[in-house]
Amino acid sequence: MNKQALQVNIMNQFFDVQGMTCGHCEKAITKALLVFDPQAKIVIDRTLNKVEVDSTQAREFLQQVIAHEGYRVV
Repeated sequence: MNKQALQVNIMNQFFDVQGMTCGHCEKAITKALLVFDPQAKIVIDRTLNKVEVDSTQAREFLQQVIAHEGYRVV
């Protein structure tokens, strides 16, 4: 019996996000993204307004998740 491996495309996405001012902001964005992709790897640098996400989710969807938390993605 042949077993085929499930291929998952993980994309590295970078976002410029305005409105992050504290650690709570970072936690809110991280928590929201992990709800939709628990395996995502997220790196946030609020001093540079950067959010990096390694995820299987589409860029537009991740952008919407961040915006839903109240932050502006530019």
